[in-house]
Amino acid sequence: MTENVAGPSESDLVYLPAHDRYHDDEIHSVLSSVNTIAMVGASALWRRPSYYAMNYLQKKGFRVIPINPTRVGEQILGETVYASLTDCPAPVDMVDVFQSSERAYAVAEEAVANKDRLGLRVLWMQLAVRNDRAAELAEDAGFTVIMNRCPKIEFGRLSGELSWAGINSGVISAKRLRPIRK
Repeated sequence: MTENVAGPSESDLVYLPAHDRYHDDEIHSVLSSVNTIAMVGASALWRRPSYYAMNYLQKKGFRVIPINPTRVGEQILGETVYASLTDCPAPVDMVDVFQSSERAYAVAEEAVANKDRLGLRVLWMQLAVRNDRAAELAEDAGFTVIMNRCPKIEFGRLSGELSWAGINSGVISAKRLRPIRK
């Protein structure tokens, strides 16, 4: 990855209000069009949120490629770990950033640099991860960007699974929900 961890200085800060909320149709469209996800910051520890998210997404039919420079060559949930997006095999549709907001800019730079080789279309930043400069960089390169959301939670919410667990999914309807994965 690049050395530029935080991205531009504070004097270059930008705020993108379009990323405060996302329409369910946009998130549904992203999740239904993605097959392979590179999870930057994937953990081999079963108690870490990235491990839970990776396991869940795999069970829902996604291929999730773990990116973690401290675990290169090891296996996480049956997938080989790569040091960076640059080392990751193609094709990859989406990058899921499981790192701090400050690190998100460097991940976005690397995603943009590998966009054509990998076939990347989506940059997704996990819950509590928001970096508007990273989003601006990725959008300028043609990416769809989602910030401060978890694909695992969104998949469960939009497919109606969360409501069965007693959690308010925000989906109240007598109609059948649209399946996210076919």
